[in-house]
Amino acid sequence: MPHPKSRILTILRFLETQTDEQNPATLADILTHLQKQGIDAGRKAVLSDIEQLADSGVDVICNKSRELQYFIGDRHFELPELKLLIDAVQASKFIPVKKSKELIKKLTAFASRHQAVDLNRTLYTDKQIKSGNESVFITVDKLHTAIGRGRQIHFKYYEYDQNKKKQYKHKRQIYKFSPYSLIWNGDHYYAVGYSESHGKIITFRVDRIAKPELTGLTAQPKPKDFDPAFYAQKVFQMYDGAMRDVVLKCENSLMKSVIDRFGEKVDTAVLDEEHFEARVSVCASPTFYGWVFSFAGRMEITAPDDVIDGYITLASFVPKKP
Repeated sequence: MPHPKSRILTILRFLETQTDEQNPATLADILTHLQKQGIDAGRKAVLSDIEQLADSGVDVICNKSRELQYFIGDRHFELPELKLLIDAVQASKFIPVKKSKELIKKLTAFASRHQAVDLNRTLYTDKQIKSGNESVFITVDKLHTAIGRGRQIHFKYYEYDQNKKKQYKHKRQIYKFSPYSLIWNGDHYYAVGYSESHGKIITFRVDRIAKPELTGLTAQPKPKDFDPAFYAQKVFQMYDGAMRDVVLKCENSLMKSVIDRFGEKVDTAVLDEEHFEARVSVCASPTFYGWVFSFAGRMEITAPDDVIDGYITLASFVPKKP
């Protein structure tokens, strides 16, 4: 005869996978399921098991309106949370297609089989831009371990040539890297830390790191004033040089773009019925100029003069013919 613990675990698994608020199970349903599993039990034994589950913290809800009906109430994840997580996994460029399917299958296991139907998401994602690096999760794990233990990690790094073939940089150079933080930006993962060959703090795209090896070497100490959030702004949000105070004249429809780039606390003022002014601190770099240019005249740099001149110079640049 099966051990009572086997019975109570079978009941728990049945309730987790087969029931929810819209699909409760009767006591008869539970008894039938136990019989199919080769477990003989009476009503009193099952009621006692359900009571023990509830006493141990499992949120077993009993609906007594017509007959005793049971379902799992509070789960690890609510259905809207699972939908959000699955959409994020599907949309992420960083996660390869194969790994996306594996993660979604695991997330679906947190729901009942009835709820799992709702988790068959219809979110469109362009599979062509998904990462093809299936070992990227191993790389991320080693980077986190290196950060936690204060160790160096060694690896090779690749880019693509004109034929779309992977090429290791600098003749297969092995980078000796002391990682400080991981940053998610533009749907890509970046490792930030000290590179011995560069002699400074730089970033590496995680999915382009190859053959990572966690070493026993002590990492270069992280600067006391190192702030991952500020570094992310400096590198990824046009702050990659000397800061300049710049004034922008923008059409009202661009307010969302300005807030997306500089945050809700950006300094703005109404100019007229169709325009507002934004005062921002940026590096007057090609990255910043390109961002302004992308709005096709709906955004204008009005100060300072040298930044205006820099924008005009770059906009009028004509490459030399070979």
